[in-house]
Amino acid sequence: MTKPEIIFFGNGPLAKYTLSVLESSCNILFHAKEKVDLDTVKALKKSHPNAFGVLASYGVIIKSDVLDLFEPIGILNLHPSLLPKYRGPSPIETAIKNGDTTFGVSIMKLAPAMDAGPIYYQTSLEFPLDTSKDSIYQSLGEAGATWLLEHLANLPTPSPQDDSHATYTEKLDKSMSALDPTKNTALELSNRIRAFADFPKSKLEIRDLDCTIIKAHPESSEFTPDEHTFVVNFTSKKIGKPTKLSLCCRNNTYLTIDEIQPAGRKIMDAKSFINGYLK
Repeated sequence: MTKPEIIFFGNGPLAKYTLSVLESSCNILFHAKEKVDLDTVKALKKSHPNAFGVLASYGVIIKSDVLDLFEPIGILNLHPSLLPKYRGPSPIETAIKNGDTTFGVSIMKLAPAMDAGPIYYQTSLEFPLDTSKDSIYQSLGEAGATWLLEHLANLPTPSPQDDSHATYTEKLDKSMSALDPTKNTALELSNRIRAFADFPKSKLEIRDLDCTIIKAHPESSEFTPDEHTFVVNFTSKKIGKPTKLSLCCRNNTYLTIDEIQPAGRKIMDAKSFINGYLK
C-alpha cells in the first residue's frame, strides 16, 4: 500500500510528538518550520497534488495563497484543546496553570481566523494534577496523530465551532515568571511552575538571590513547619538542621520546593540549596 504523502508544519514539543507518529506510516515530503518555508510548500503541493497538509503548533500565519492549495480538505491543524476553548498560542500551559485535569485535542481545518476552523475530530484525556507538561504534550500529540493516520483516507465532514463559547490564551513572556506567594495559594503556584517549566520559567528571590523553581509541590492543609523546615518568607530564626525548603503562600498554604536553580548555578535539591546558601 502506498504511504500517504504529508507536508508537515510545526515547531516545539507538540510538533515533535505528532511527527513521531506520522513518520511511522506516512511519507513526510517536507517539514516547514519557518515562514520562509512556505515557498517550498507551494512548490511541493503543486507537484504532489494529493499530499495532505498537517499542522501542529507552527506559529506562522498561513494566508489564503497556501490554504487554497489544500482545498477542499484543507490543512489539518492539530490543536491541543477542546476547541473553541483555549484558542491561541498557549492552550496546554493555560490549562495547567488553571489547574485542569481534563485536556483535549482537536483536529480542525485551518482557517484564516485563529483556531476558528471547522472541527473534524475531538477527544479528551485525563491527567493527574502533578503530570508534567511534556507528558501532556506527548499524549495529546500522539492521540491526534493516531486518529489522523486512521482517518486520512476517509475524513468525516467537519462541524463548525460555536464562536460564542470561545476562550483565548495569551502568548507567554518573561513578565509572567515571577512567583507571588502573597497573591497565590501553594496549589496555584505549583500549577504555574509546571505550566512555565520550559518558558518563561518560575522565578523567586530568596535572600536577595534570584532563583528558578524547577519542581515543587503543595503540602496538605494539615502541614505545619517544624525544625526541619526552612520557611522562605519567615524571618524568625529556626533551630535544628532544616532539610526542607517551603514557601508560605496565600491562605496559609505551603509550597515545598523540591528542585531549585540559583542564578548561574546548576539545578540542585532543596537540602543542597539550604546547605549552600541559607546557613
